[in-house]
Amino acid sequence: MTHTKQPLIIDVRSAGEFATGHVRGSVNIPLDRFAEDIISRVPDKGTPVILCCASGGRSGMACNFMQQQGYQQVSNGGSAGAVAMQFGLPVDRF
Repeated sequence: MTHTKQPLIIDVRSAGEFATGHVRGSVNIPLDRFAEDIISRVPDKGTPVILCCASGGRSGMACNFMQQQGYQQVSNGGSAGAVAMQFGLPVDRF
């Protein structure tokens, strides 16, 4: 039996942008703190990770950084809205 792990969704927008609407269950690690925070927040480099932001630009940079650090299952999901639709998850606001 194969068990596929639900990917961790990381939103790299600022905390203010994240509050305006984010994928339910996603984690906010703003790009300006990403390099310092990612190793402690995601210690297992085999964890499947989907990155998102407003348009895919910042999440693309974060994706490249994670790959350079040796993470194996990282992909750029593009915008938070696109990721929400892809996984059938609601967008939460606070």
